[in-house]
Amino acid sequence: MSPSTCAVIGGGIVGAAVAHRLVETETFDQVTLLEKEADLAQHQTGRNSGVVHAGLYYTPGSLKARLCRRGVRLLREFCTEHGVAYDEIGKVLVALDDVEAGRLDDIEDRARANGVPGVRRIGPYGLRDLELDGVGVAARHSPTTAIADFPGVTRVLAQLVEKAGGRVLLATTVVGLRESPRGVAVETDGPSGRSVEVYDRVVICAGLHVDRLARQVGGSVTPRIMPFRGEYWALVPSRRDLVRGLVYPVPDPRYPFLGVHLTPRVDGEVLVGPNAVLALAREGYTWRRVSGRDLAQAVGNRGFGAFARANWRTGVAEMAGSLNKRRFIAAAQRYVPELTVDDVVRGPAGIRAQAMESDGSLVDDFRIEQHGRVTALRNAPSPAATSSLAIAEHLVAEITNRPLEES
Repeated sequence: MSPSTCAVIGGGIVGAAVAHRLVETETFDQVTLLEKEADLAQHQTGRNSGVVHAGLYYTPGSLKARLCRRGVRLLREFCTEHGVAYDEIGKVLVALDDVEAGRLDDIEDRARANGVPGVRRIGPYGLRDLELDGVGVAARHSPTTAIADFPGVTRVLAQLVEKAGGRVLLATTVVGLRESPRGVAVETDGPSGRSVEVYDRVVICAGLHVDRLARQVGGSVTPRIMPFRGEYWALVPSRRDLVRGLVYPVPDPRYPFLGVHLTPRVDGEVLVGPNAVLALAREGYTWRRVSGRDLAQAVGNRGFGAFARANWRTGVAEMAGSLNKRRFIAAAQRYVPELTVDDVVRGPAGIRAQAMESDGSLVDDFRIEQHGRVTALRNAPSPAATSSLAIAEHLVAEITNRPLEES
């Protein structure tokens, strides 16, 4: 019998975790991780705030809720074992008025249902004990919410793949996929030019480009990926002591994104943001980066009109914050009044690969699509990095048709 082979497309933390799980379980004789950039974790994995989410918000019983809680445990153990930075600095959800305070009760109920440990109610004085300059009428404190080095985790996972005999091919872009009775033909453009290799199975963890790749092997037209850019400012080093832990707003169920918050990182940097604006390219990390193809597909998406009509006020406000520093920082000053525009410098930007249905609704849960020999992770926004090792367990269990035995 010839050796069995599997390719994983996408060298972010989820793709690396899937490749590692495949070699760890010896599911295939040969596993290959394909990444189009010259290094791993160059997009969503390396351009997010680094928060390890505890599972406060997610609908109990959803894939997000289950894999987030499982993922936290696996990620903490992995970082401890391999010496990757992981720090439980805690998070406060701050209510600025009585309406927001009422929403905290629902979040607390969800956290309890999801098994999030240690969540407690605190008032204004308790909030000041945690955050010297924090203000609010009420808050919830999640002591086990953490920060981690997600790119570091990704690199270690890839190293373990290679140590186990797998391949990690960088600067190798997948330009074509075609399924046949022999397997899945994967055409790539790499350092040695174009080539085609046939694999028994393919797993697509390509984030911003997953829908296009899935369509090549008969995947569904929807959901389509919509690229939402999140921009950050960063506290200057002398003002990083303004924030001790993670300071978050209370989510408003009327809006699809969370809003500006304050996030310390494992390298000592403190981020303020992100906002959420429609990017003009799938990898459009600035306003200057424009792709006619990407923009036409986004605006031409059947659901975009409905989404825009429902969220245009929020969209205008987010764009105004993107173009005006004072307006952006004003959103953060509601939680840390001592913060000023002189306390921040321009920080990084990331793109959230958010799947949208044909009716304009955003896909809330993780979504996995199977088509023949191809498995595609069609929606994996936050908390995908937190959940990455658990997502890998789940995907590999589906590929092998073996039930997952959680320890």
